[in-house]
Amino acid sequence: MSDITKPAGAVVYGERPLLEQEPPTIWPQGEPALEEILPIAQRLAVNPHYQGRGVTAAFLDSGFFAHPDLMEPRCRIRRYYDLVNDKEGLDLIRKPDNSMWHGMMTSTVAAGNGFLSDGKYKSLAPEMDVVLVKVGHLSRVKHDDIARGIRWVIAHKDELGIRVLNISAGGDYEASYLVDPICQAAEDAVRAGITVVCAVGNAAHGRNHVIAPASTPAVITVGGLDDRGDPRLGRMGTYWSCFGPTIDGLQKPEVMAPAIWVVAPILPDTPTAQEAELLTLLDGTPDKELGRVLSERVGIIRELDSVKNDEPYLIRQLIGSKLRDQKVVSGAYKHVDGTSFAAPIVTSIVGQMLEANPRLTPTDVKRILIATGRRLPSVAVERQGWGVVQPAAAITEAERRR
Repeated sequence: MSDITKPAGAVVYGERPLLEQEPPTIWPQGEPALEEILPIAQRLAVNPHYQGRGVTAAFLDSGFFAHPDLMEPRCRIRRYYDLVNDKEGLDLIRKPDNSMWHGMMTSTVAAGNGFLSDGKYKSLAPEMDVVLVKVGHLSRVKHDDIARGIRWVIAHKDELGIRVLNISAGGDYEASYLVDPICQAAEDAVRAGITVVCAVGNAAHGRNHVIAPASTPAVITVGGLDDRGDPRLGRMGTYWSCFGPTIDGLQKPEVMAPAIWVVAPILPDTPTAQEAELLTLLDGTPDKELGRVLSERVGIIRELDSVKNDEPYLIRQLIGSKLRDQKVVSGAYKHVDGTSFAAPIVTSIVGQMLEANPRLTPTDVKRILIATGRRLPSVAVERQGWGVVQPAAAITEAERRR
């Protein structure tokens, strides 16, 4: 076999925005529980005492936004750097554009405090600080730019106190970690004391290549768990994750975390946000007021414009259908899926572990997560590695090693 094969181009591993009008997601295991889908903190056994205090995590992604869940009541974005254009500063990410949604979601899934939801949709590490590094665009993340982004993080590790690096993106091609520049940079980051967490990628359209940086031996590679939004149902399976062996014969991923029905913020001041706000408003509007509310907001959702004079029950049916199809949780949040969002959950757990024991090395962190993972009996080992992450058990072990 050749050392290098070239499948799909570089990608960000997550759901595409509604603005791109791609086909709707087909759930791997059907619809979720009929009951309310639980926030991540209730779906994983967590230790709420640790909030990621004193820990800084860096993120490489296609774009970022200075979301209130990271900015209020305390700005926790320590640095924003646009590697592509060699610019930096928070002013560059205060005005939303469509390239920002993916990195905004990954960073807030890991470190958001749920400010716009009064804390309901906070992450497991809502006090963790972040460093945001733009390494591409939504439709294109170049292989070498991911490697350059990792090198930038290493160079600024001490200055910014970076202990964790989250990468929810993949390179252009499959290559041995012995020669791949992304893998070599990721190995150097781990040697420098940075715990690197990577999304394994989504096996869409028959693609099952584990590519850099997820193919790097030293990183923690995260696959996707589908728990139907409520693990108490006992119907646990895998999301459509890629899995090994890699081109070097290494088994990936090491662990799994929820990759579906994950709550993330909607990029503000966009058509998607306007639609979500209107749907949320209508969902709480009395029947007799539905026509008036729609008449005052013509042009936001065309399908609703055409039924504003219909019977309330018909309007309700369309509202419910839209809420489900667009996975709207509220005017400010929606459900997303993909291993892009499983990796940040593990990054938040690492933030908790490092708060509990700052002396942990990247090797310690990886060994603890592997040792405390819980395998699913109905899932092949190669798809799940050492199983589903267990935050409370991992933190207990981190404390024990102090």
